Amino acid sequence: QGIELRVKWPNDIYYSDLMKLGGVLVNSTLIETTFHILIGFGFNVSNSNPTICINDLISRFNKAEGTKLQPLSADCLIARTVTLLERLVDVFQEKGPNGVLPRYYKYWVHSGKQVRLGSEDGPAAWIVGIDDYGYLQVHEEGKGVESVHPDGNSFDMLRNLIVPK
Repeated sequence: QGIELRVKWPNDIYYSDLMKLGGVLVNSTLIETTFHILIGFGFNVSNSNPTICINDLISRFNKAEGTKLQPLSADCLIARTVTLLERLVDVFQEKGPNGVLPRYYKYWVHSGKQVRLGSEDGPAAWIVGIDDYGYLQVHEEGKGVESVHPDGNSFDMLRNLIVPK
């Protein structure tokens, strides 16, 4: 709990807002009246290079806090992730997006972040949430809230830059 893992929109898992540790990909298909969803995820569990891994963070946390958390094995992390994912899917099916968004917002890196739209000299906007379709919402002074779509490189967190479509 004390290790600062965060979610970066739309699909990355970060340590704080510093380094990517993993990601999630979701592919959905509607066949007649049934959604078929394929969820894939990957984590950097124990490979320290070229950046950092979850077990490095556990080791750092143990040294800083005087704790003795055990390193994670890949199979343990997969089991925990799938168990949690099943619970989240159940909540989503019962309550819709509003059932899971508060938890998502608790861990995402974007709360209150100011970004620039279009270019580094573009207008300032503040990230405010996610719309009903999963797109990032930003509030630009005098223009209100608008949704921005991911296009592969539309959100550059290191430069606080969003290029809306």
